[in-house]
Amino acid sequence: MSSISFCKFHGFGNDYIVFEAIALREIFSIEDFALKVCHRNTGIGGDGIAVLEKLESQADYLCRIINPDGSEAGFSGNGTRCAVAYLYYKNLWTAENLKLQTRSGIKNYHFLERNENTFWFRAELGKPKSITNYELRITNYERNLAIVSLDVGNPVAVIFTEDFGALDWRSIGKEIEAHKQFPKKTNVVFVKVIDKESIEIRIWERGAGETSSSGTCSIAAAVASALMSKTERKISVHAEGGATEAVWREDDEMLITGRADLTFCGEWSEGI
Repeated sequence: MSSISFCKFHGFGNDYIVFEAIALREIFSIEDFALKVCHRNTGIGGDGIAVLEKLESQADYLCRIINPDGSEAGFSGNGTRCAVAYLYYKNLWTAENLKLQTRSGIKNYHFLERNENTFWFRAELGKPKSITNYELRITNYERNLAIVSLDVGNPVAVIFTEDFGALDWRSIGKEIEAHKQFPKKTNVVFVKVIDKESIEIRIWERGAGETSSSGTCSIAAAVASALMSKTERKISVHAEGGATEAVWREDDEMLITGRADLTFCGEWSEGI
């Protein structure tokens, strides 16, 4: 097999390896390929891969997001932003707006600025669905956990806390990800409210584990915070990797503004 070109980008430390679909035409299993290239020790290393394909339809490009465990995500805020940055970096797209087809629908991206190899975009992500509040009992916590569950393109379970250090959020997140309540698994985001305009989050991502940032978890945390009257509808969401600006408009449309940084480009030459 000939070598396969790629570029690796990250959104606030949440890193994705971007490929063009035509370059992967000889790949037999995209799941096995993702497992291999995402490995931090023996592969390129990443929180997932983004595969881009040009369309001649209502959307400009199709973007598939494959998690490092081989499962396919419905959507990824940072992953798709990295994919869109790739298109601008490679001069495959130069218009101010781009429509991206994902498994969870068409998302609209508005190019804001470029500073060398850093790209800023505002993304319109649609409206949240299936919002429910309930309590969940797990083995890794002594009390019932109050959860706001919603679908923002991916399923997300939101848990509010006043102190990240007061609970083992990684083990809790890992257990909830695969809990029977979520037959298709879920992302889990832990939220600490700072004030009416800002929150801090920790993330356990479905199929990837702990990540430094997540666009879908950021907007889910923002929606849940506004829904529970803890914040306004326009806030800054501070993850360990950086801050995402999130807006849940009065018409229910969700928007996030963030950046994607080029890490490096290269060639993957090992057959699979």
